Amino acid sequence: MTDFLGTDWHEKIFTGTWTAGSGETYDVIEPATAETLGRLGAASADDVTRAAAAQKEWAKTTPAERAAVLRRAGALWAEHADELAGWIIREAGSIPPKAALEISSAEAICYESSALPSHPKGQVLTSNEPRWSFARRVPAGVVSVIAPFNFPLILAMRSVAPALALGNAVLLKPDPRTAVCAGVAIAKVFAEAGLPEGLLQVLPGGLDAGEAVVAAPEVSVISFTGSTAAGRKVGEAAGRLLKRCHLELGGNNALVVLPGAEVGPATSAGAFGSWMHQGQICMTTGRHLVHESIYDEYVEQLAERARSLPVGDPATEEVAIGPIIDEKQRTHVRDILEKATADGATLVAGGPGEGAFVPPTVLTDLSPSNPAWAQEIFGPVAPVARFSTLEEAAEMVNASEYGLSLGILGDVGMAMDLADLVDTGKIHINEQTVSDEANVPFGGMKDSGNGSRFGGAEANIEAFTETQWVTMRSSIAPYPF
Repeated sequence: MTDFLGTDWHEKIFTGTWTAGSGETYDVIEPATAETLGRLGAASADDVTRAAAAQKEWAKTTPAERAAVLRRAGALWAEHADELAGWIIREAGSIPPKAALEISSAEAICYESSALPSHPKGQVLTSNEPRWSFARRVPAGVVSVIAPFNFPLILAMRSVAPALALGNAVLLKPDPRTAVCAGVAIAKVFAEAGLPEGLLQVLPGGLDAGEAVVAAPEVSVISFTGSTAAGRKVGEAAGRLLKRCHLELGGNNALVVLPGAEVGPATSAGAFGSWMHQGQICMTTGRHLVHESIYDEYVEQLAERARSLPVGDPATEEVAIGPIIDEKQRTHVRDILEKATADGATLVAGGPGEGAFVPPTVLTDLSPSNPAWAQEIFGPVAPVARFSTLEEAAEMVNASEYGLSLGILGDVGMAMDLADLVDTGKIHINEQTVSDEANVPFGGMKDSGNGSRFGGAEANIEAFTETQWVTMRSSIAPYPF
């Protein structure tokens, strides 16, 4: 294993160079063991430096120059994959396949983004005047990216890379719990790839740092991924400041298992959807809606899968389920389970667990208002309910305030009919709810986001550039004044 990250980041933040932040330093903690992995600097409002000057020069570079930086960054993710995946395993509590997915996705995002500088960015417009009329896309300027802990690298890179490729500077505020694998690593990769100094700043910290990267006067676009509650506050602040804000928020996603669906593969899909990365994914399957004709068999097989999945430290054991990120989140999951059973839910498999770990859990007999059914849990919990008609299934799906992702398993024609009845940003037929690709516009409806998208050329150009109208005449126009 190489030592690509080195030690110059210890007790530092990145503002173009590694420097002491004005906030207190803090320990980087491994959730599985509570071991300290390092110590980072924390940013405060005083550390949100002016990035506009660097951005103006960057925007003047040729498309080929910017594309080359993105391609080199993509190659560096692959070159240092083992070391960087090791940090995702230990710092985020991820199993190795999930960590490998994050690294390969970061690589793919860079390569996808490397095509953006040469992508067409404008229109030739008609005009009633004797002139040429154009609409062109120009860099937004400075983009603030606020990223969460769960898929920390992907959820930072999907905004950082395209924003840089399109000529912007970026202020990245990673979640402080995962600021090495999704902050230090990103800074190191882009510095090594030749990104000019000052264009990317990595500013982990608490609420004051988050408020600062939103309020900084040079920032024109905010890209936020996180909880709906936090997203509301970011959106309110951005609205007050007249800044564009892309919000990708929470979900309580449904997996609908249609009559006639093959139960074995369906429970495999449902298990992955609910328990991948301990259920700490915005697209996690939070509700299993199973047709009454196969409901009992589905619950039985899903519970068997729950009991068979090994739980433990992914850095030292071959496990399917790792730790919950921290004590606060573990308490939240366990509190939901306690309230769910008090409200009448039946615990079929799993339960609250011990220490850093919550095992895969199956619940049945939930009322629509049961907290395990109605709320986003962000833990490895699979609540299961039955339905009898397609219309009833659609009503149950739409009853949630969220609208991020939906999986439908079974007959394709019936699934297509159901798809037309639901409000959601993503629909996966004969797949579970967790899916993403670097070239896909990603976003949700209702309380899962504000409808903005990033991912893919069209969505990224829309997200991280501004439209500018340009007219041109062969000579100075005549005016009556």
